[in-house]
Amino acid sequence: MTKKPPVKVKQTSSKINKRGILTKSRGRVLQMAQKTTPKKSVGNDPHFAQAVQNYEAGLRAMQEHKFEKAKTYLQKVIGGASKELADRAAVHLSSCNQHSERAATQFKTPEEHYDYAVSLMNVGDYVSAREHLEKLAKQAPKADYVAYGLAALDCLTGHVEDALRHLDEAIRLNPAIRFQARNDSDFHNLAEDPRFTELLYPDPGAELAASAADDEDR
Repeated sequence: MTKKPPVKVKQTSSKINKRGILTKSRGRVLQMAQKTTPKKSVGNDPHFAQAVQNYEAGLRAMQEHKFEKAKTYLQKVIGGASKELADRAAVHLSSCNQHSERAATQFKTPEEHYDYAVSLMNVGDYVSAREHLEKLAKQAPKADYVAYGLAALDCLTGHVEDALRHLDEAIRLNPAIRFQARNDSDFHNLAEDPRFTELLYPDPGAELAASAADDEDR
């Protein structure tokens, strides 16, 4: 019985094509290309992302002429890790400082300066409002409305003890202020505090005694 000649088997090797499908390759061995690891994008750095947000917020505040608020954001950028953003922020910060200094000299009266500070409070820029009110307190220490403004600001920012102290000071300078404070929503956080009630609704006898003592001092 004759034997059939052996069948020659063609050697093949496997490879992976561009689509990742296993295929056959005849007569040669192919090596798989190593997958390269992409470099970490700067945009994936949370610190850089935060610096960009602060920088953009600072620019928006400058466009709205809220220079004190812009300074707060830009100062955070300068202290960040990005030197490029820090250099840009430093330029804008210098501009903000110039505008702030110029604005401080443009108020014709303390009352006008106070109105500006109140406008800052109304838009929620409490940091800038406090800076202006504290300047006014040094310039006009006997101004009852400045003490009242500081009391309202302290209450809005959760500084209860300071709010009561400034309100007491304002009432001492002008007792009629207590009537304004009774209807002022800025003191809502103090509504349940008995010390606040005592300031606004004092004992009539004690109030008359204090008034008589003031007359005698005069």
